[in-house]
Amino acid sequence: MDAEPTPRKELSSAELGAAAHLYRGEVYRSTIWRTRLDTTTNWAVVTLGVALSISYAAPDASPLPLVLVGVLIIFFLALEARRYRYFNVWRARARWMEVHFYAPMLAEGDLHMEDGWQRTLAEDYLRPRYHVPFMVALGRRVRRNYLWILLIQALAYLGKIAVHPTPVASLDEALTRADAGPIPGEIMLLMGGLYIAAGIAVALWSKHDDRRRNRRRGRAKSDSMG
Repeated sequence: MDAEPTPRKELSSAELGAAAHLYRGEVYRSTIWRTRLDTTTNWAVVTLGVALSISYAAPDASPLPLVLVGVLIIFFLALEARRYRYFNVWRARARWMEVHFYAPMLAEGDLHMEDGWQRTLAEDYLRPRYHVPFMVALGRRVRRNYLWILLIQALAYLGKIAVHPTPVASLDEALTRADAGPIPGEIMLLMGGLYIAAGIAVALWSKHDDRRRNRRRGRAKSDSMG
């Protein structure tokens, strides 16, 4: 015979009101941190725009600013991934209450309110933790925004070499234009290819990891957040 489910704690009217205010607070905090994510993305877009302006400002302008801006883009990406981990804490708590409290209540008995959902939420408040690793957060931000920024940066760099100020006549001329001081153009292009490939690889890995997490949650009763 199946074991009897653990009885749920019945919330009083005052506790229901407190839960509603708690939900509003988590939504507010997730909204604030979502705005901070947009801020770092805007910084990356603006700095890339400045590098484009400098590199295409004059016929003899160097494509080097389009390379150096990659350092800033990586810095903004790392900062945004860190902020995303904070955002995901508040978002996961709000989503947990939506799925396990509000949805069953609004469904008028068609959905079962999961046993122990309050305990899981209480544990998260007692011992706060990040719900996703840093690399997962990094990959999610690349998929959402930064992959497009990296591709635009790469296309602008290749366009600068190929057609500005005049179209290249040979591969040797293109490699000469790609030279950066003592670093040969071949090395610069190889490093650029690895730079874009690393971004794509992180994006694909995080997508695969998210699908694995979703399948795991679908097979078993959910007892974790995030």
